[in-house]
Amino acid sequence: MLRTLDIRDMLIIDRLELQFRPGLNVLTGETGAGKSILLDSLGFVLGWRGRAELVRSGADQGEVVAVFDLPAGHAAHDILDEAGLPVGDELVLRRVNSRDGRKTAWVNDRRCSGEVLRLLSETLVELHGQHDDRGLLNPRGHRAVLDSFAETGAERAQTRAAWGAMAAARKALAEAEAALDAARAEEDFLRHAVGELDAMDPQPGEEAELDSRRRMMQGAEKLRETVARAHMALGLEGAEGAMGDALRWLESAVDGTEGMLNGPLAALERSLNELGEAVDGVERCLEALVFNPHELEETEERLFALRGLARKHGVTPDELGAFAEDLRARLAALDAGEGNIAGLRAALADAGKGYDIAADALCQRRRQAAGRLDKAVMAELAPLKMERAVFETRLSVAEPGPDGRDQVEFVVATNPGAPAGPLARIASGGELSRFLLALKVCLTQDVGGLTMIFDEIDRGVGGATADAVGRRLAALAGQGQVLVVTHSPQVAALGAHHWRVEKAVTGGQTLSRVVPLSADDRVDEIARMLSGDTITNEARAAAKALLG
Repeated sequence: MLRTLDIRDMLIIDRLELQFRPGLNVLTGETGAGKSILLDSLGFVLGWRGRAELVRSGADQGEVVAVFDLPAGHAAHDILDEAGLPVGDELVLRRVNSRDGRKTAWVNDRRCSGEVLRLLSETLVELHGQHDDRGLLNPRGHRAVLDSFAETGAERAQTRAAWGAMAAARKALAEAEAALDAARAEEDFLRHAVGELDAMDPQPGEEAELDSRRRMMQGAEKLRETVARAHMALGLEGAEGAMGDALRWLESAVDGTEGMLNGPLAALERSLNELGEAVDGVERCLEALVFNPHELEETEERLFALRGLARKHGVTPDELGAFAEDLRARLAALDAGEGNIAGLRAALADAGKGYDIAADALCQRRRQAAGRLDKAVMAELAPLKMERAVFETRLSVAEPGPDGRDQVEFVVATNPGAPAGPLARIASGGELSRFLLALKVCLTQDVGGLTMIFDEIDRGVGGATADAVGRRLAALAGQGQVLVVTHSPQVAALGAHHWRVEKAVTGGQTLSRVVPLSADDRVDEIARMLSGDTITNEARAAAKALLG
């Protein structure tokens, strides 16, 4: 419920503080006195889009503060929690508009965005008038209105989940088909490349091994000559033979040397053993340096083929094996692609069936509620002197979506036998006001904590019809809080709280103010509304009669 509205330096308001109450709050005043400015200011602090220039002439900035009571469980609590804003039983909205057009907002003294304000406003205030298109006059919002009346939350949740599953299945199929098409486009390349790599069968480290062997074979002949000379120098014709002769000569002389040759003989035997191991190693090297003349050619051919294949595919020779595995996997995916596609198509079909079931259940719930809503609105039209009018909620097939495949539109016929048509086109101003009021009565029976504002919704009606409109507004206000801007004395007389909006010139400047009316003041105000500028005794008597 809106408790206070504090406005400073907005349009023609310098300072205004209003204390609103539960029930039916009525604002009256001459045309142009500034009633619409109050609504503009309230819309500004709620983040609604409105006039661009709101700051009062001569002021640096304009400011509006609105204070709302938030009962436990109010929908605004969830929005505050999600936005990380303080939550309590009171909600203070403050918004400033500077002269240069910058707008800054606070919620419970914490900075916030205009988007958060707009989300909060949907749970706090609902503005309605003859030209309002926020829901009832705009067919695009009729389905949401019917869903609210029908309480289709569970069915819509199931339909959205089914739509999400169907969308995911459709995306998976599209991606698989695109991947399969791309694989088919390179199928010839894949098969040729895999065949070529399989034939080559590259191994990790093979390129380095081949390169080393190639270099060795290229220098093998010269190396063999050098190693052979070393072998001759070490063998029987060289060091090994000389050392053997020395060993025999020393052994023949050992008996006459009194043991002096024992050490040299032992060292010489050890040296001969070491020399024998060296000769064996050199011989093995000589054997290795003997190769088939065609082996160098084969080694070079293999090495060059490996390097050429690596350059062709943009990888290193050691990466060819992993690259081949990747190509084989892509080829396997291509070969298995048709089977995968068939499975994904079956999954999409199953998801489609699930969506159809959920959408049908939602449609059935909406159709049942449409009949109840039509009866409820018709029952409300009779007290509003429109007992012969017809209201109908029409459902037709729309493009499938997350909220089902139903198009909803409210149509009316104002006279018996007349064709029904869209609410905004068929009804006149006064009739439209009453249709909207009847709808609001039906749609807000279970809504709590919402401040409803009706901006001259009684325009175009008078007499008994205006009295009926006022009584329905009063009944609606009995469930919460209703603010009504009205020119109808019959409606004003039924208000529980009454303010007059008036305009005056002070110091050469036009300012608007709002005055709470006492019981006597209300008599005069309603008398003015009945008779005009000159208030007669008869008008006062009629005003007292209206006030009861």
